[in-house]
Amino acid sequence: MRNPMIELSDIHLSLVGGSGEVNILRGVDLRVDAGETLAIVGPSGSGKTTTLMIMAGLERPTSGAVRVAGNDLGGMNEDALARFRRTHMGIVFQSFHLVPTMTALENTALPLEFAHIPHARARAAEALAAVGLADRAHHYPAQLSGGEQQRTALARAFAADPKVILADEPTGNLDTETGERIIDHLFAMQRQHGTTLVLITHDRGLAARCHRQVRMADGRIAGAAQPGLTGQAEQAEQANKNEQAGHSGHDEQQAAQTTGQPKGTRP
Repeated sequence: MRNPMIELSDIHLSLVGGSGEVNILRGVDLRVDAGETLAIVGPSGSGKTTTLMIMAGLERPTSGAVRVAGNDLGGMNEDALARFRRTHMGIVFQSFHLVPTMTALENTALPLEFAHIPHARARAAEALAAVGLADRAHHYPAQLSGGEQQRTALARAFAADPKVILADEPTGNLDTETGERIIDHLFAMQRQHGTTLVLITHDRGLAARCHRQVRMADGRIAGAAQPGLTGQAEQAEQANKNEQAGHSGHDEQQAAQTTGQPKGTRP
């Protein structure tokens, strides 16, 4: 059994506005295992992005416990949370969030330099090459297409080899064809690094590529988790292995009966 990478326990979040208290999350319980890919789906306003922000420590719950990579985020102050994100998480936003006065290389190297990771520029260049942007490394965001900007954001998220990637509608601002290429890069890098991936999406096809899907509604996890196509494929592969093992054992038993030799002995 895999170890949990993210654990949310009875998460509630309430905000007080001019019209009174608003319940955003109403008792969310969720576990994401190490190396797992999870899609959180549901209608707008259901609490998907808020749940992701709580996983990242960018939003604090009113009550409940948040553990990521074995660490209790509730016991950390803002500086500690920032350091934790820097070394353990990569975040991909819908709107890219690139610094406009920095090149693609500088944007990708920025979190590495903040973390005092050696050879930050070289690692950033490798990350850009992995998403096919080696020849665009010295271009500014305004000189890049939307797809290239999002690929830069992906390179930045993976450059420090984080344990967790959180992606909020990573293809929301892109056309279908470009979005599919971005997602291909995202899953390829996830497999290469063995990263735990949690993404928010309205795209059913994208959600189905994950090991598992959960649906949110009215600030709650609505119903049981459903396996995506990847998860279904893994289940089918395991079932096939079990079936083959069963056939193998049955064949050995038949052979033993035919030869009169006990199973596992030589004539």
